[in-house]
Amino acid sequence: MLTILNISQNHFVRGGSDRYFFTMGEILQKNGHTVIPFTAAHPKNEPSEWDKYFPRAADFEKPKPIDLFRFIYSRDAAKSIQHLLKNADIDIAHFHIYYGKLTASILGHLKDAGIPLIQTLHEYKITCPVYSHLSNDEICEDCEGKHFWRALPKRCNRGSLARTALSVVESYVSRFLGSVDKFDHFISVSHFLRKKMIQYGVPEEKISTVHNFTDVNNFTPNYDEGDYILYFGRVHRSKGILTLIEAAAPLKQVPLYIVGDGETMPEVKQFIEKNRCEHFHLLGFKQGDELKKLIQKSICTVLPSEWYENCPMSVLESYAYGKPVIGADIGGIPELIVDGEDGFLVPSAGTEALREKLLWMGEHKVEAAEMGRIGRMKMETEFNADVHYQKIINIYEKFL
Repeated sequence: MLTILNISQNHFVRGGSDRYFFTMGEILQKNGHTVIPFTAAHPKNEPSEWDKYFPRAADFEKPKPIDLFRFIYSRDAAKSIQHLLKNADIDIAHFHIYYGKLTASILGHLKDAGIPLIQTLHEYKITCPVYSHLSNDEICEDCEGKHFWRALPKRCNRGSLARTALSVVESYVSRFLGSVDKFDHFISVSHFLRKKMIQYGVPEEKISTVHNFTDVNNFTPNYDEGDYILYFGRVHRSKGILTLIEAAAPLKQVPLYIVGDGETMPEVKQFIEKNRCEHFHLLGFKQGDELKKLIQKSICTVLPSEWYENCPMSVLESYAYGKPVIGADIGGIPELIVDGEDGFLVPSAGTEALREKLLWMGEHKVEAAEMGRIGRMKMETEFNADVHYQKIINIYEKFL
């Protein structure tokens, strides 16, 4: 059995990559391996016997000048990883999102110790300084995977020159410290992301695709006819939320529940008031049992993204609960949805096509329920924990 160093920013769940970090650790442990977490220290962290090794990270809430340096290169993280390596024998280091809080300062020490380095790529950080290939809410590939300075005139990080400059410097420093070269292998969560990485310089043999998964044992499906269409996620332009509300506005007979919050919420509220969309229901951020029940009672869920989604957990979780998905034909979403079988694919930003499928779901609840059954079966056979575990282990074994 192996001892795996599981590396990520957070030891608490803030987003999808954090959920994967914890779930993958649990699956490895269930299969007899020892899993040692290494994350940044934070008051919200889940308790761990290894938290004495968790380094202090840059403070993003009340940053001081020193935090700018910690964001680029963390001496605390470098010292902590050296301390950990003196007290634990590691077979392999599996990285997730580590930059920003841990930084590339830890890579050289692990490499010097002869430990294979694997990273699951959850986004586009190694080819885009703002991680998303988005600039001012528009898809952008101007940096071409390495010319990060091109982000400066476009102010890609929240429209701020200062923020963008920090992101650009961090990207160059990380690349210099080995954010590509020091890794033995990358795991992409979608074929789309893998192709994008290869397009911008990652050697083809250095990256494999292993889609995300859900442990279906933790999800109880509901195949009853639902009452509404559900969007859950960040309320942001890049998620296609404005296209969604425009498409759904005339469909007064099809309730739309929106779960989440984000920068675009004021525009959403303004649109609802102006167009008297009484069939829209803004429920705010939900998680845990509240979110579970909302998914279970829906007709279907919808993900109308307008950016390069990778392997969105919202799709997999919807299937796990027995619900079909209407998704945009962009990024890795088409790899998850079989059009007409377990949901529908619509053109990204295609208002009319989206409206048509929303209406179909509202008028064909029995058929939608059957689509949900097919989606659940897909999760049980293709995207389950055992299949995922074996794919990960097969990759590990190549470097041991």
